[in-house]
Amino acid sequence: MITEWIPAARPEHIFPVLAPELRTRLAANGKTRRVKAGDSLAVPGQRDTPMFLVLSGAVKVDVRTPTGEDLVTVYRSGQFSGEVAIFTGRPQLAALTVIEDGEVVELDSSRLRTLLQTDSELSDIFMRAFILRRVELIAHQAGNVVVVGSTHSPDTLRIKEFLTRNGHPYTYLDLERDPDAEALLERFGIKPDEVPVTMCYGGAVHKNPTNSELAGGLGFNAPIDEKQLRDVVIIGAGPAGLAAAVYAASEGLDVLLLETHAPGGQAGSSSKIENYLGFPTGISGQELAGRAYAQVQKFGAHVIIAKSAAKLHCEQKPLHVELDDGTSVAARSVVVATGAKYRRLSVPNAERFEGVGIYYGATVMESQLCAGEEIVVIGGGNSAGQAAVFLARNAKRVYMLVRSDGLSETMSRYLIRRIEEEKKIELRTQTEITAVEGSNRLERISWRDKRGGKVETRDIRHVFVMTGADPNTDWLRRCVVLDRAGFIKTGVDLTPEDLASSRWPLTRLPRLLETSVAGVFAVGDVRAGNIKRVASSVGEGAIAVAFVHQALHE
Repeated sequence: MITEWIPAARPEHIFPVLAPELRTRLAANGKTRRVKAGDSLAVPGQRDTPMFLVLSGAVKVDVRTPTGEDLVTVYRSGQFSGEVAIFTGRPQLAALTVIEDGEVVELDSSRLRTLLQTDSELSDIFMRAFILRRVELIAHQAGNVVVVGSTHSPDTLRIKEFLTRNGHPYTYLDLERDPDAEALLERFGIKPDEVPVTMCYGGAVHKNPTNSELAGGLGFNAPIDEKQLRDVVIIGAGPAGLAAAVYAASEGLDVLLLETHAPGGQAGSSSKIENYLGFPTGISGQELAGRAYAQVQKFGAHVIIAKSAAKLHCEQKPLHVELDDGTSVAARSVVVATGAKYRRLSVPNAERFEGVGIYYGATVMESQLCAGEEIVVIGGGNSAGQAAVFLARNAKRVYMLVRSDGLSETMSRYLIRRIEEEKKIELRTQTEITAVEGSNRLERISWRDKRGGKVETRDIRHVFVMTGADPNTDWLRRCVVLDRAGFIKTGVDLTPEDLASSRWPLTRLPRLLETSVAGVFAVGDVRAGNIKRVASSVGEGAIAVAFVHQALHE
């Protein structure tokens, strides 16, 4: 079936027509060539696809969706091709075919990136169009992968979250609800208990792939040159890491950014951030991360997704970061932005229900799972408050459990007011969960009021845990000095004894965000003394780049 997309809003931003003077500026940076009807300019799966400006003639854009082949649009004089994949180097999702003889201007990604860094007018037009086009691809499920899964499988939620958080369009078939799902499994000889399964349009089928396998199969990452010495390797793409990457790359440094899961970190799962400067109506963590990630790509940083830093070899110069696949990257400086993770629910059998009733993030996907049901949110910080308000839109009732006497000491006042005004949220102070029960998924929980010892059991199938966080520093314990809680000590927090034990090599003391290893900096939630706010993390990421420059000149 072939249909044509009609954007619901902002078509003039999604498919703009460049003014004559802008076409001239663009053409001066590219290669003009004649094309004939039937010529293929790009095919799905192609890497490093150039951008094309149509001077005359016409080029159609086709994508594959769950309903068949879709005609997205037809580019005519003054219009241009491309979306965010043109910067990331990921495989092309659309087919570009000439349908009327004419002329086009071809620009490779390197020339386009240089142009957008120097021409602010063109940059605004192109970046807006590229981002909105990716949004349309996601809305139409116009990706190159089908996910067949089950709501009873935690790995199904993991894969869907990984693709969603990384802004990759996909088609989802639910084994319990979609009549075509079982037939598709039979076609490939896959048993229902082997889900989740991912199927790429190129023919590759993976049974319950890891995030790393999925990223590799979809071509997320360009190869790493182990012989290349980087100016700075940034580990972690939360707000702090993304900010560091944007500032470092925009200032001409050779940047490698490593991220275990998806851009945005813990903040990326926030349903709505309302106290971040410049967004008076609020912005979701995923949207903020997506915009920052686009900036990172615009300035040319090399980003690797679904690979973790396993060890920092800090005893040698240059520094070496060893990845979990054995790859080693040499760096003149390192910025650690690995953040922190919510503490797991310390109740017997809780691990059995992670992803099938117990969650450590509240996104649209989790919200859809608990529509019309009673749910529990554990925690008294801003993340818990944002989750409770967000989930209350779809849930029948939200019980918010906190161990303390209230929220005033741990939560922003605007969130407390929002919770007080929301009739579907019931705050239970001095209350904690004592038991979780169920077979294939969570079915019941028990909680206890610490004041009187009363225990209540409820048929609740969804619990959101957003309590204290532990730093992601296990891989650093033999390298940099940590505090008792495992957070990285920096700057003036490092005592003379800390510096002596780590054999600090310089006559100067560590800089503000510098660790006990010269040239290694820590920013964001992973750093001891961090304020644990998105704005603070972004600021630290930006400041760290100034110190990186100083370290590179030593």
